[in-house]
Amino acid sequence: MKGRCYCGDIAYEVTEDPVVKLQCHCRECQYISGGGPNYAMLVPDAGFTITQGTPNTFTRSDIENPRTRQFCGNCGTHLTTILPGRGLTVVKVGTLDDPAGDYGGPDMAIFMKDSQPFHLAPEDKPQFQESVPPRK
Repeated sequence: MKGRCYCGDIAYEVTEDPVVKLQCHCRECQYISGGGPNYAMLVPDAGFTITQGTPNTFTRSDIENPRTRQFCGNCGTHLTTILPGRGLTVVKVGTLDDPAGDYGGPDMAIFMKDSQPFHLAPEDKPQFQESVPPRK
């Protein structure tokens, strides 16, 4: 799978299958998406490579165990979220070259406790009040 930012300055490649495809309703994702849920795939760190450019990063300093967000410094497109200690990169579906083919739809919806009344979630998929449940 390949993807890029809106202006094309940053490009990436995913070479491993997603661990999970999700729709996240947390407040952080609402800020970043402009108000809606965020559609994302968790892929192994080893299967994600920036192939062009260097993304800017943002990590909050006021919370414990913060995530690092990678984005294009030119157009502002949010590309990924790095989850500390998890070995997974969260790839934002809107940045994929072929979102319909590569993502197809979420396996689950998470952080439904933060969902807004106007958000839609897939009724035929599991919905969790908080984060992704631990893998078995």
